[in-house]
Amino acid sequence: MAERTFVMIKPDAVKRGLIGEIIARFERKGFRIKALKMKWLTREEAEKLYEVHRGKPFFEELVNFITSGPVVAMILEGPSAIEVVRLMIGATDGRKAAPGTIRGDYALDIGANVIHASDSRESFEREYKVFFTDEEIVGDY
Repeated sequence: MAERTFVMIKPDAVKRGLIGEIIARFERKGFRIKALKMKWLTREEAEKLYEVHRGKPFFEELVNFITSGPVVAMILEGPSAIEVVRLMIGATDGRKAAPGTIRGDYALDIGANVIHASDSRESFEREYKVFFTDEEIVGDY
């Protein structure tokens, strides 16, 4: 059964020119891109995206990093999309992410870790709305 997930290529990966490589991995896996855009987040949007971390010691650092440059946001669709995409991106700390995962291949720390993906349906529902309206999501093709 097809499921949707939200993925965001972070400013460090955009600056390093990894957009195409990262998107290609998802396409080769068989995921369909249902929405895609490049955007420079405002502070307000970043705080909304990371609302679940408000009050934690790293919240301010997260907001500052994600607003430091443009990001590429997308909605992917495919079987068990949330679980499979999380496996593909690897552990949050790039130093501990397995080789062959996106973070394992491209990230060197826990902060500038190249990519974000929703970890649940609830996260997907909250996160994609920071970037997309329902009208921007492409239907079946």
